[in-house]
Amino acid sequence: MGLKIRLARAGAKKRPYYHIVVADSRSPRDGRFIEKLGSYNPMLPADHAERIRLQDDRIAHWLSQGALATDRVAKFLGHAGLAPMPQYRDQPKQSAPKKKAQERAAAAANG
Repeated sequence: MGLKIRLARAGAKKRPYYHIVVADSRSPRDGRFIEKLGSYNPMLPADHAERIRLQDDRIAHWLSQGALATDRVAKFLGHAGLAPMPQYRDQPKQSAPKKKAQERAAAAANG
């Protein structure tokens, strides 16, 4: 059984609110979970104290049991100091602007 620490959506239409839960990786996003570990309210400003609430001791327990955090939750845990901050790769070269677009951008910046 693979355990995931992930977000489960709650709240009304266009008013998202998420519970941070530990669940079996096979269960649906908003379905059965094992334990609620916190909450995330994206409607609040980024510096608001109630935007992300975490139960530090329970999260540490589940991480020691082998639960893996999803990308978004790993970022929350990294900011809280409960887990190492995830490393994100640089933007791929393929999607970078091509030569002519870079020349136009440089000309616009200079001119």
